[in-house]
Amino acid sequence: MSEKTSEQTLICVPGQVLCAASEFTVAGEGTYEKLGYIHATLAGIVHMKKREKNTFISVLSFGGGATVPIIGDIVTARITAVQHRMAKCRILCIGKTALNRTLRGIIRKEDVRATEVDRVELHKCFRPGDIVLARVLHQIELNVFHLSTAENELGVVMALSPSSRAIWGAESIPMVPICWTEVQCPVTLIKEPRKVAKVVPENGETLKKNLALF
Repeated sequence: MSEKTSEQTLICVPGQVLCAASEFTVAGEGTYEKLGYIHATLAGIVHMKKREKNTFISVLSFGGGATVPIIGDIVTARITAVQHRMAKCRILCIGKTALNRTLRGIIRKEDVRATEVDRVELHKCFRPGDIVLARVLHQIELNVFHLSTAENELGVVMALSPSSRAIWGAESIPMVPICWTEVQCPVTLIKEPRKVAKVVPENGETLKKNLALF
């Protein structure tokens, strides 16, 4: 990427290489790091901001800025698949902001819990359809993000009971957390294992608004 001058505006397109990545170059909003380079996630204007030794690279969309998560953001996501080494999900909200575009997330086995990582079994932590709170670790590639639920406040916040449908013949009923590792169907009393989130007050109101969208 050529050096920006006061008379120069750098314009990019999605996937374009912006610069080489280094320990002092940080991929900001509208960018992601892959194979030693920082790429753009959208079409827009490239901004470089120096802060002490670091240079932050970001892209401002021509349309005013597309909403994408950045490192450290808390997102609300729906689990779509659970495999042996990872769980896949679709990111639905970034903080209080609901998304109208498809962003995907991956929660790896080693990022589910902060302790006893070797004993984690993903099918006992998540099930397809679960709604989870997770923290963004970094961007893997365009529209795909590496997430973590290792903190106590992160994990499953809503799990639907498949067994209740057989009884009521209607929509599945939300299960109730009974501890940090189990949820229970209020109708059938069947228990299932989960990595349950301990929802703190500061996230409570945001979570209620987000769950109302599903």
